Amino acid sequence: MTAAFNPFPGAGGKDDPRWFAIPAHRPFLEDLAAGVLDWLGDQAPETLSDATILLPNRRAARAFTSALSALSGDHPVLLPQVRPLGDLEEDEPPFTPGELGLDLPPAIAPLTRRFEMARLVVEQHDDSLSPMRALELADSLGAFLDSCHIEEVEAPERIATLVEEDFAEHWRKSAKFLGLAVEKWPVRLAELGLVDASWRRTKLLRLLTERWDSHPPQGPVIAAGSTGTVKAAADVLKAVARAPQGCVVLPGLDLDLGEPAWEAIEEQHPQSALKRLLERADIDRAAVRPWFRRPAEPAVEARGLARQRLVNEALRPAEATADWRAEIARLRADAADAGQAADPIALGLESLSVVATRTEEDAAATIALMMRETLETPGRTCALVTPDLALGRRVAARLERWGIVADSSSGATLDQMPVGVLVDLAARFIADPLKPQTVLALIKHALTTLPEATPHAVAELEKVAFRGPRTRDWTRIGTRLSQAVEPRRDGRPPSDAALGRLAEASALAGRLQVLAETAALGRAAPLDRAARSLTTLVEALAGIDVWAGPDGEAAASLLSQLIEGGASLGDVTAAEFAELVAALLHDTTVRTGGATHPSLRILGAIEARLARADRMILAGLEEGVWPQGAPIDPFLSRPMRKTLGLPPPERRVGQTAQDFVQAACAPEAVLVHSERRGGQPAVRSRWLWRLDMLTRGAGVEIDRPAEALAAARALDAPVAGQGGLAKRPAPKPPVDRRPRQLPVTGVERWVRDPYAVYARYVLNLRQLDRPGQSAEALLRGQAIHKAVERLALSWPDVLPDDCEAEIATLLHEELRNHGFEDAAMAREAPLARNCARWLTGFEIRRRALGIEIRVEEEVEMTFDAPAGPFILTAKADRIELSSTGAAILDFKTGAAPSAKQVRSGFAPQLTLTGAILAEAGLKTSGPVEPEELTYVRVVGRKVPGEQSVRASGAEASDLSMAALAGLKARVARFDEPTTPYLSWVAPQFMGNFGGNYDHLARVWEWAVAGADGDAE
Repeated sequence: MTAAFNPFPGAGGKDDPRWFAIPAHRPFLEDLAAGVLDWLGDQAPETLSDATILLPNRRAARAFTSALSALSGDHPVLLPQVRPLGDLEEDEPPFTPGELGLDLPPAIAPLTRRFEMARLVVEQHDDSLSPMRALELADSLGAFLDSCHIEEVEAPERIATLVEEDFAEHWRKSAKFLGLAVEKWPVRLAELGLVDASWRRTKLLRLLTERWDSHPPQGPVIAAGSTGTVKAAADVLKAVARAPQGCVVLPGLDLDLGEPAWEAIEEQHPQSALKRLLERADIDRAAVRPWFRRPAEPAVEARGLARQRLVNEALRPAEATADWRAEIARLRADAADAGQAADPIALGLESLSVVATRTEEDAAATIALMMRETLETPGRTCALVTPDLALGRRVAARLERWGIVADSSSGATLDQMPVGVLVDLAARFIADPLKPQTVLALIKHALTTLPEATPHAVAELEKVAFRGPRTRDWTRIGTRLSQAVEPRRDGRPPSDAALGRLAEASALAGRLQVLAETAALGRAAPLDRAARSLTTLVEALAGIDVWAGPDGEAAASLLSQLIEGGASLGDVTAAEFAELVAALLHDTTVRTGGATHPSLRILGAIEARLARADRMILAGLEEGVWPQGAPIDPFLSRPMRKTLGLPPPERRVGQTAQDFVQAACAPEAVLVHSERRGGQPAVRSRWLWRLDMLTRGAGVEIDRPAEALAAARALDAPVAGQGGLAKRPAPKPPVDRRPRQLPVTGVERWVRDPYAVYARYVLNLRQLDRPGQSAEALLRGQAIHKAVERLALSWPDVLPDDCEAEIATLLHEELRNHGFEDAAMAREAPLARNCARWLTGFEIRRRALGIEIRVEEEVEMTFDAPAGPFILTAKADRIELSSTGAAILDFKTGAAPSAKQVRSGFAPQLTLTGAILAEAGLKTSGPVEPEELTYVRVVGRKVPGEQSVRASGAEASDLSMAALAGLKARVARFDEPTTPYLSWVAPQFMGNFGGNYDHLARVWEWAVAGADGDAE
């Protein structure tokens, strides 16, 4: 019968070091649990329950408890006291209530701390800072103070005296600022009766060390998994090791690394933290003993040991890599001496593979497929380990295609969750209540329960009030709704149903106006009052139940902290408040829990420190991601950090390197890196480079499977023979569905892009204005057209005395009416003055000819075609009638068609209008001969305007008749069922005459990527 595991084999065990290690290739928590059960499980039941197990964090504590329960099988056990060393509380063991007489003040809430520090920054450093900038400096200041607390820096206020005269001015200012803050912040904390959380945790660890040094715990106590990066925690480990039944279990200590290499370990090495811990505890590495090992298959154990040696060799100190070839030879010689036939390098590479993907999206698809593949084997588990939160979210989204929800340690940021989105929108609504995108998103949000926000009201309000140029005040919203109630151009009033929808929309607009006025902050307001207004607005929109659920609770906590501690930040404008709320929502993480798949996990590098799964996928292995670059301290130079006793920035790289080693030593490990990130080339992780160099030097290749990547791409690829790049569309609708009436502008589009006519007049698809669209060139042209029209209607015969001023006034009014805001008018006002000056001269010259002006005159004609009569209509910007004929003018703000385009028929607007006048005439008169076809371009720039006559006299009449003949031939051709409506038969106009239906025609695919569908 095998003897039970005993960590203290000596006489009393007092003289033996109580330090143990579990190799990186072993499952740490399972081996720890097995050793605890083997040591204490067969003793009295209370022995195990009296034991105290200290682990690094709460996730490790939960995982250890699960492992202990699983290993105990059907044997009932009383679980030990498992506590996270990094998050001790004085009201929980090992701090028995009252045992130490703790009277530490409570820790300050994180958000309150940020606000109080930001106020300190403003008051003591720079009172001109915006709230967001003050919070950024407060975050940096808080990080500095936390480092001082964790490293237990003595007299941190001496930072102000550390800078020598030859230092840069920046460092002197930084040191002065930090010294002032370190001096003032404790005073403010004392006034509040609070302390920093980092100081409190360190103090608790110190008190625990002192207690256990003076009164060692008599029961079993094990500190496991910690690397002692915090000095106070390292001293707790020393106190544990000195206890009668205490011991320390280290994760992944490399006992095989040669002594010269061990001495050469620097901050970026994965063993650096363990080396510092052993030196602080005055323990020789050779004195550290192996922990209990569960039985394992010899082949599996040999492969794990070979993997561990391989990875540790690859990451050995840079100064010790010169003897890599000798180490490779030594490893092979040791394996031969042990009777091992397999090459130890090749054995270590078994079940280790590297997958290189092109982009992050490729990586996410491949990883999700590998995780899904794991589930094909019952009982197998898989964990994705990556510090890249965005990649983790992408993988989680990919898994949802199969209905799989993985257990993710990162949770989700509050701004991505329903309540967070609503709070963000409400804050933006307070800042800009008339921004269409914000208003529409707010009233369409799933949580909005306004009784006025019926589907009909929302749809009608969007269509009438918020599409197109944005309005400047609520009065204009009411004006738009009132105008929609008026009879249409044909004189028919809106239907009763339409009137009902408009009434609902008006009620909703009134409700929104009341909410906006109630929540308004004025020019500025204290932050706590702004938070109260936001809270009231959210509850008015969604009711009190909005605070239910994980995201609701997180949002309620955030707003309550804003109300409680926000006053310290001072006054904020509405825009600053919206920016602040958005940043706070993004910084708040919500872990929803819920039902997740028990076999799949997505973990951060820290959360995965002691985790193990059958397949470990390590992703984000690019420089700057894993490992991250050494952080740049904006306040402290390296000499200043060293003098204060703060660790160098590279220390964090060493900590993440150990995380990598622990995960890479799993039974099956897949290392994933992307060649590009964010569209830019990426450099694979230094650890991959080293592993590759070592194995190449040994003459062994790492497995680089491509099947998963190919399969992932195939999942999203079109089925063979179905899909691919689109070909040029060529619809052939029935002749009776083809248009029998077109305006001259529609004919111009027909000549260039028949598919656009098909989409507009056959499918009846109309382009909607974008909500709050900016006043672009089209709207500017409409405004100028309307101003010129109003001039002709107001003064049809004699121009006003101050014509230039009147035209300028009309232009200003119409630009405003068409949505140009103050910022845009600053640019448009001088252009309008130039336009007014040029138009005055133009009008004087034209009216001197003795003409009769008709504006926006509607004319039409009908002619026979094979499929029936065809009606051609036109609405001319301006027709000038004289005794000899008619001049047809079209006003432009962009480039006018050239004379060549007019003659070739690609720009038939003026010529077809002339044909209508020649054939059918005006409504009030008979046919009129066209004698001038002119484009008038009005821009207001260096050349404010120009008049371009494209044809005059007999040429104008001839071109008009030729255009009509061409149209009749076109109509006849399209009256044949086999004639298709091709997309862009005149592609030379695509650049400056883009269509509203190009996305439906998938122009980019067939015209660019697919070369008209024929590309490979």
